[in-house]
Amino acid sequence: MTKSWTLDDMPSQKGRTILITGTGGLGFEDALALAQAGGDVIIAGRNPMKGADAVRRIKEKAPQASVTLEIVDLASLASIEALAKRLKETRDHIDVLINNAGVMTPPTRETTKDGFELQFGTNYLGHFALTGHLLPLLKLGQAPRVVTLSSIAVRSASAAIDFDDLQAERQYKPMPVYTQSKLACLMFAFELQRRSEEAGWGITSIAAHPGVSRTDLLHNGPGRRSVQGLLRSFMWFLFQPVAQGALPTLFATTSPSARGGAYYGPDRLGETRGHPTEAQIPRQAMEKHVAHRLWEISEALTGISFNAQVSPPELPGLNPTTIRREG
Repeated sequence: MTKSWTLDDMPSQKGRTILITGTGGLGFEDALALAQAGGDVIIAGRNPMKGADAVRRIKEKAPQASVTLEIVDLASLASIEALAKRLKETRDHIDVLINNAGVMTPPTRETTKDGFELQFGTNYLGHFALTGHLLPLLKLGQAPRVVTLSSIAVRSASAAIDFDDLQAERQYKPMPVYTQSKLACLMFAFELQRRSEEAGWGITSIAAHPGVSRTDLLHNGPGRRSVQGLLRSFMWFLFQPVAQGALPTLFATTSPSARGGAYYGPDRLGETRGHPTEAQIPRQAMEKHVAHRLWEISEALTGISFNAQVSPPELPGLNPTTIRREG
């Protein structure tokens, strides 16, 4: 990029319907900026009070904003399906889906309502299922895009998809499990682009990460008294403002220059802060055979078939417990 991209460079979003998961932090900043640019914004989150507060704050700053709240728990496949059903009944298309919401490093292993490890199930499988359910609406969108959030953590040399212990049942270490979930998100973004091109879906899939930003994730995951939480509280100056961290996502969402299958992050200090630029793609994320295997397992785990665009019939002898243990 020849110059630093800012919100002043964002084109009008009037006439575009944009769904964002997450009501606080990056999700809030995304929603605010896109609503101010004229987009018809849907915020999807699991906390009704927090979501209503986000809508109120956006309308205070942009009284003419079109912003609504939908309730969804990304840790529940039934909740995701219910959201998709409501949207199909009330909307005739979706132009942009931003897969943003997430959980980070709970100190002990927790599970979703469907028995998946919480980080993998929420950050990755929940968004995989949501994207699959919304595929028909996205295909009807105008120049539709899916933007999926990854993390700078995936640059770790040890980052990998552990098919032998995909749900961290044998060993749970908070940060490696978080990193796996975000690597899965990055691989999903690339694989979705490849499959869209092959199948002619017309959907552009892009990945982004916020660098190191002052979001609530470190407080909401291990807690304020953890090492990570104390770092976030007392060394706040190391973290860029969350509005700055949202810029790579907003660039990927709106810029005519954003490319399908690309990955965007901040441009300074090892991608920890700055303005949007093309991010370094870790070697692991480019392994197509791993991405293909992960996709097939994800379809089986979630019951979502992207090709069929409907939930497939239950496969005899195949259930999430079996797959979680056997990979």
